[in-house]
Amino acid sequence: MSADLLDHLHGLPARSRRLDAGAAVFQQGDPVRVMHLVLEGEVHLLRRQADGGILVQQRARAGALLAEASLFASRYHCAAVAARPTRLLVIRRADLRARLAQSPEAAEALAAHLAREVQAARLRAEILSLRTVAARLDAWIAAHDGALPAKGAWKDIAAEIATSPEALYRELARRRQAKRSAP
Repeated sequence: MSADLLDHLHGLPARSRRLDAGAAVFQQGDPVRVMHLVLEGEVHLLRRQADGGILVQQRARAGALLAEASLFASRYHCAAVAARPTRLLVIRRADLRARLAQSPEAAEALAAHLAREVQAARLRAEILSLRTVAARLDAWIAAHDGALPAKGAWKDIAAEIATSPEALYRELARRRQAKRSAP
């Protein structure tokens, strides 16, 4: 989330909420009364599929506004679950909407934030449309200024590109080997 939008959230009445890994933030169909800003940890926005599968629609980490579209909905269209121990800032939806109505600058900051989220979602869709782990990793690296993921982040990157950590490790090892073998 941009510092500009965060600046507009400061000063709104809010409370802190701590969650253990696996704890629900909200369920699909719950009324939207509050918005959540992730301060620490990670929350997954989940949509359950008819076949029993689960689709992760958002991996909200520190600084992320969870389920932004819910600001304009009466009920949550997905569920949200803490993926690890998490601390949230909880802001009443009515307070945030009032701030947006009173402040064109806050509304513009939210619009800019949402535009970046749309761009990121389109990039994720593009990456996930690629068939191989190698192609997905290449696209991820290109989108991150050509840098390989940090070693401690490999599991998270595997989830982002919809592959197993083991498949990502094999691809990274193949690349290291090819680099060593290159003249």
